[in-house]
Order: sequence, then C-alpha cells, then structure tokens
Amino acid sequence: MSHQRVGSVLALLLVFVFVSAFTGCEKLNVNKLQANYYFSKANQLFKDGKFRKAIGEYEKTLKYSPDMIQAYRFLGESYKSLYKIGVDTPENMDVANKALDAFKKAYEAEPANKEILFSLGDMYDKLKNFDEAEKLYLRILDLEPGNMGNYYVVAEFYKRYAAEKAELRAKAESMYLRRIELDPLNPQGYAYLANYFENLAPEPRVYDQAAEYWDMRIKLDPNSAEAWLARGVNRWSRSYRFQNLPAAERLKTAQEALQALEKANQLDPEYPEPYSWLSVLYQSVLIKLEPDKEARYKAEADRAMDRWNEMRKRAAEKKRLEDELKKTG
Repeated sequence: MSHQRVGSVLALLLVFVFVSAFTGCEKLNVNKLQANYYFSKANQLFKDGKFRKAIGEYEKTLKYSPDMIQAYRFLGESYKSLYKIGVDTPENMDVANKALDAFKKAYEAEPANKEILFSLGDMYDKLKNFDEAEKLYLRILDLEPGNMGNYYVVAEFYKRYAAEKAELRAKAESMYLRRIELDPLNPQGYAYLANYFENLAPEPRVYDQAAEYWDMRIKLDPNSAEAWLARGVNRWSRSYRFQNLPAAERLKTAQEALQALEKANQLDPEYPEPYSWLSVLYQSVLIKLEPDKEARYKAEADRAMDRWNEMRKRAAEKKRLEDELKKTG
C-alpha cells in the first residue's frame, strides 16, 4: 500500500475517532443538562411538599445521570416523607424499603457524607431499627468529633429509646455532657441537659438534677429571664407533682419557684410567661400549703393573670402594627 493511501486511511480513522468522541461528549452534555433540569424541578416539588411528584422527577434525574448522589438522597427523603411511622401495611413498607434503597445507594457512593448518614440513620430510627441507626449516628461522631451539634442529635436519639432500654439513659446523658465539655461556656448545653432530666422520669431527685443544670445555666447568664423562668417551672413541678412529700419540703421548693419567677419578672417586666406561672404557682401549690394566706395568694394570682393578659394583648398589638408596616413597605 502506498504511503499516500496509508495516510488517507489514517486520516479517515482520526476523523472517525474525533467524530465519535465529539458525539459521546455531546451526549454526555445533553444528559447532564437533562439531569440538572429534572433535578431542579424535583427540588422545587420537594420544597413545596409534593413528594410523590418529586419522586418521579428524581427518578428521571437518575435516568440521565445515575451517579448524581444528591438525587438518590432526596429520592430517599421523598419516600421517607411519605412513610407513616408504625403502619405495617405492605404499601407503607414498600415506601420504607424504597427510601432505604435510595439512601443506601447514596451512602455507598459517599460513606463519609454527614447529611447522607443522618438521612439513612433517621430512616432506620423511624423503622425502630435501633442497632443500624446507632451505627450511623456514632459514625458521624467519628467523622466530626469536634462538632457539638452532633452530640445533641445522638443524645436525642438515645433519649427516644431510654424508656424501653434503661441502659440508654446513661448513654444519652454522656452525649449531653460531651456537648457541654466541647463548649463549657455555652449556656444552651446546660439547658439541654436540664430538659433531658425533667423529661426522664417523674422522680424528685431527677428534678433536682435538672435544677442543678438550670443553676449552671444561670451562672453563665444571670440576666436571662428565660433561664430563671425555667428554674421556677422546675421547682413548681417538683412541689406540685410529688404531693406525697412532706409539706415543709414542698413549701420550701414552692418558695424557690416563687423567687425564680419573680426574678424573671424583675429582669424582663414585659415577658408574659412568668406571670402565668406565678398565677399557677399561687393557686395550685401555695394556697393549698398555706391556707391561712389564701386571700393574699388569690389576689396575687389574679394580679399576675391580669398582667399576663395585658402582656399578651400588647404583644398582639405590636405584631399587628408590624404586619401593617410590612404591607405598606
């Protein structure tokens, strides 16, 4: 074969390769554009709460771009939003399995993606598959040991199962404590732990544990009316709920509640909630523990309730004016 003929053949081959490559790139670009179009459409449907329609658009996205990880994740989130917790019908379990399947595909592609770990863990949590959910949540802690928000999420996870498994109470508490250790000057961590104890078990000692953490919260921010209110409600709860305790002990706790609620009022006289709790404290506890002061306590309760109503009306009027300003603006 002559050199001229060989050159012609090579030239044709190069043209063929170029055209094939160009065609392949064009196809990839078209697929990418199509995938992005459907993904954007699906995301808007998801935001609007139209999960069934979103599923169809996410599936179209994956048809054009099978490696789009976030499409798998939000396909799973769409199915998860349709899942009804505790309903064991075949249709509902099919929705659950499709959610798991989508999340697993996303997880296999990006096993260190925190958002995907949360999504898959939450689905297992909804299915009451404690072991699988725990593995994923603990994996998040391994990936981000310095993120205090993660410890709160895991603590709340353990708290949901604490009533069924007593040993998980200690695990939940340890997660709240680790959050505090990461940021000991953040008052919110102490509030989380105080709330945890108050919802843990109806026992006087548990309320006392919660009160200790409200005190720590107050120590960090002594001018917080919300923190003083929380301490006051804690002390009222202990005095009111445990009526089998000695009257002197209940009265002492009720007086601690009174001091805390009055402190909240002193710090923020426009804060409505302390007034309503003061009224409750006077009527549900103090009048019964000190019946000789009933007239005085009843008057104080009425005064506090009047003040609460006044604050609520004032807040409603303020909101009305703000809404009017937004409309005119």
